[in-house]
Amino acid sequence: MSRLSAARATTRPAPPATTDPGPHGGSWDVAVPPPARHGGDGARVAAALGLDPADVLDLSASVNPLAPDVAVVAARHLRSLRCYPDPAAAGDALAEAIGVDRSRLLLTNGGAEAIALVAAEIGGHVDEPEFALHPRGGAPRWRSNPHNPTGLLAPAGEHAAVWDEAFYPLATGTWTRGDPDAVVVGSLTKLLACPGLRLGYVLADPDLVDRVRRRQPGWSVSGLAAAALPELLATADLPGWSAGIAELRAELTALLHAHGLEPLASDANFVLCRRAAGLRSRLIPHGVVVRDCATFGLPDHARVAVPDATGLDRLRIALERSAAPETAVPGTAPLRRSVLATATRSGDQPAITTGPGTPPGSRPGRHEP
Repeated sequence: MSRLSAARATTRPAPPATTDPGPHGGSWDVAVPPPARHGGDGARVAAALGLDPADVLDLSASVNPLAPDVAVVAARHLRSLRCYPDPAAAGDALAEAIGVDRSRLLLTNGGAEAIALVAAEIGGHVDEPEFALHPRGGAPRWRSNPHNPTGLLAPAGEHAAVWDEAFYPLATGTWTRGDPDAVVVGSLTKLLACPGLRLGYVLADPDLVDRVRRRQPGWSVSGLAAAALPELLATADLPGWSAGIAELRAELTALLHAHGLEPLASDANFVLCRRAAGLRSRLIPHGVVVRDCATFGLPDHARVAVPDATGLDRLRIALERSAAPETAVPGTAPLRRSVLATATRSGDQPAITTGPGTPPGSRPGRHEP
């Protein structure tokens, strides 16, 4: 059995391809929301289409496609909701997993809080394009590794004062690059596929960790997140996940090439595509969301997260149907919900045409800044 096959065997079960939106039967219009600034649009798009969020393939959020179902683990720790959070044991478990002294690690409320705390303490600047949450001021240099949005790992000789290693474990199979004088901000959201739990961390010298900790609000990390983290870490298979994602990424790249897109080389669990203007709008009627890259200053690019094997099949079907001559390009125009109802009742993937007054092939509306 290959590493990918073994990893696939432990993934959470795939949701059904579609969900019937209900017994309404009539025809009414909904507007598909424009792209969010940071991706993760699946729930908003599902609400607009009248679907359960689990039935939308959200490839705008680049989380580990091979991680076990976080909900199963979290369900075993619901009693923690009755207590005030104590992240000490969770922090100890993470420091042990990474292999660092506990004094060098601060557990945070997601990677976003790790970034905000470090940026508030030391400031920083980036070389564009770069992740929007990184500081845009003076000194020191921040760099995501792998780079977001290109997905490329930094060369061994490249230096940064702060490395954002949100995707590093999934790209390399190891926790950190380990530059001795650098600060690291990390995101367990990506690694463990648990964006709702909000878990991240700062790795730095003990003095900086103490200074950053003083900026952190009390009870910042939730009780449920702190209680579940040690068990989640016990399931982590960084080398296996990284190898499995590399195989899936190769399949994704081939699929995108086959449909006329230009996926660029990537080391991460996502692929940046050229010639992809309007791809998000084309795929949404088929229940698939990708990351519009206009907010990176790349309006003709899209970032596509690496899905699991079931997700690859769904993406293939969506690409085929979105390219069919009879399929209209919706953009942010109103969508005809009755077509979705017809498609889902027949057991097919949703395929929605534009509502009245929107000619097929019309261009999508303006992106959010």
